[in-house]
Amino acid sequence: VESVNRKKYILVIVDDYSRFTWVKFLRSKDETSDFIIKFLKMIQNGVVERRNRTLIEAALTMLIYAQAPLFLWAEAVATACFTQNRSIV
Repeated sequence: VESVNRKKYILVIVDDYSRFTWVKFLRSKDETSDFIIKFLKMIQNGVVERRNRTLIEAALTMLIYAQAPLFLWAEAVATACFTQNRSIV
């Protein structure tokens, strides 16, 4: 589902030590350079997988609770990321 800004993909970057998370929304997978793709494949691990799942679950919960349309998924993920980066957990 495309977001409001016609984004279809999300790139999530997690600092392994601090768990600080950045999200990048992409229109196509071609927007990521070959270096970033190789880097992400190299560091793919349980921490990143779990954070991805947590962000998606939080975003879906927000969208369902607010009865918002699915194309707002990118904004919901960004909000979940913002909130989690500022929480103690």
